[in-house]
Amino acid sequence: MYNKILFAEQVAAQQGFGLQSLLVFALLFVGMWFLMIAPQRKKQKEHVKMIQALKAGDEVVTSSGIFGTIANVKNDRFVLKIGDDTKIEIFKSYIQAKVGKK
Repeated sequence: MYNKILFAEQVAAQQGFGLQSLLVFALLFVGMWFLMIAPQRKKQKEHVKMIQALKAGDEVVTSSGIFGTIANVKNDRFVLKIGDDTKIEIFKSYIQAKVGKK
């Protein structure tokens, strides 16, 4: 009889430990969400908004460090003028920042 009570207490302790560890993992996930994922999503939304607001004549820098002026806006890319007679096409997602306007 005493062994059954002792066994029942051990099982209850193990189940409580499982619930506690699950709670710890949930708290870690929530903490990681607020410290890492949420700020990254906010930054990504701001980048998409900046890309949508760009128009011909805006001066930009690409993710590879090329400075240029937007000459033409196409569906999924920009035509950048990077020299007097030099133009390149680049995907919109590769624009890192708007520098200024001429």
